[in-house]
Amino acid sequence: MMEETWVVIVRAIIAFFTLLIFTRILGKQQMGNLSYFDYINGIVIGSIGGTLATDLSAKAWVHWVGLTTFVFLTFVFQISTLKSRYFSKMVNAQPAVVVQNGMILEDNLKKMRISMDELMMLLRRKDMFDITQVEYAILETDGQLSVLPKADSQPVTGQDMHITRTPAKLVTEVIMNQTILEQNLKQRNKDHSWLMEQLKAQGINDVKEVAFAAILPNDTLYIDKYKDDIKECMDISDYKGPF
Repeated sequence: MMEETWVVIVRAIIAFFTLLIFTRILGKQQMGNLSYFDYINGIVIGSIGGTLATDLSAKAWVHWVGLTTFVFLTFVFQISTLKSRYFSKMVNAQPAVVVQNGMILEDNLKKMRISMDELMMLLRRKDMFDITQVEYAILETDGQLSVLPKADSQPVTGQDMHITRTPAKLVTEVIMNQTILEQNLKQRNKDHSWLMEQLKAQGINDVKEVAFAAILPNDTLYIDKYKDDIKECMDISDYKGPF
């Protein structure tokens, strides 16, 4: 009995530090608001880790190899989703607009397999009890709902100030990881030539220099380059460890 107890203790210690190291390697995608893919990964990795600690019917090495293999595949998928936008959408899905200008988009709800009751609950959690006051509601890949109220329903509203405000707009991504999103350009009534002119105006001659670009609500272009002109990056961490 004591021998089995010590074996479990040793295997639990191995599983604990293995999961700690692997979690740090995989990064914060295993924490906070998870996508469906990350959520399933967390369950499976935790299950294998628990089996590694307590299943005495098989050698610890077998479970450790299985755990390492699963984490390695997860790491490969993470890198692949960063390299390929198409692969990222295939694995993690993509956000969907479920309310536009106060109207529910039933087809998008069906695609996301969300019921009306669930949508109403998510809106209430955002303090939106009147759906007619919602300009856009977007269901994110982690199941959370992002809500943009109509212009006259936002804090210090145009109605309160008795002034006319322009209709609310979304920030529209037009470049992601060196890839131009032509469909998004069309949605903002822009074309490829306009985008290239905007880039050249900011001294950018090649899309490959751009990590992210988006058209802001005021129709100006926000650009984030891979090489940011920051002399010193702010570091709010006091941890200088290996991960």
